[in-house]
Amino acid sequence: MTGALSLGIAAAAGPALAARVATAAEAAGFHALWVNDTPGHDALRLLEAAAGATERLGLSTGVLPVDRRSPDEILAAAAGLPPERLTLGIGSGQLRAGAVQAVTDAATALREHTRARVVVGALGPKMRRAGATASDGVLLSWLTPGLAAAQARQAHELVPETHAALYVRTATDGAAVPALDEEAQRYAGYPAYAANFARLGVAAGDTVIRPDGLGERIAAYRGAADEVVLRAITPSGSLDEHLRFIDSVAEALA
Repeated sequence: MTGALSLGIAAAAGPALAARVATAAEAAGFHALWVNDTPGHDALRLLEAAAGATERLGLSTGVLPVDRRSPDEILAAAAGLPPERLTLGIGSGQLRAGAVQAVTDAATALREHTRARVVVGALGPKMRRAGATASDGVLLSWLTPGLAAAQARQAHELVPETHAALYVRTATDGAAVPALDEEAQRYAGYPAYAANFARLGVAAGDTVIRPDGLGERIAAYRGAADEVVLRAITPSGSLDEHLRFIDSVAEALA
């Protein structure tokens, strides 16, 4: 397997940066642009800007929390995006009780009313099963290549045509390594993620890509999933840093 290679940015980057980065990513041969949805910032607005600046690039959210955004709200916000290029990634957000059922219901409702692909952000086995069976795929994250391959294989065993995408926090610049480590430590402090790391027997820092051995590490992840999303971690989040990130990945894979 050699999974498609995509790029991930944060919604806080804004529409103008998204448009410029999307243009560069399409020119460099990336499969899709994924945008993290965060409170106070709307991933779908960034995808609108990216859609207007590109012709073929996939447009994906990672992920829209169903505790904050209903299926109707998501569909209304995504109405102007080309469905053949769109992947709506959804997740449970801050829900705990009833999270799997809420995500399953949202995925079912979305699939009934859009031709876009719908995938579920999933950590534990129950949510991964829901993603494989109630949507078009799963969005995995914070995994080593070996664990990612095992979870993707489990999803494919449930539904052979399901799409297994994988988010990997990535730094291509040594100056971005402190930000990468801070991101890993922050997620390791969230109870749900801490429990998942403990269950899997890995540390958050084991599941990222650092500048050393960049090409080999990307190749290992691409062998594990249908699509690998390199979530760009840069020193300050500037446009120039994102463009250099794209160039560094292209050079590493050349």
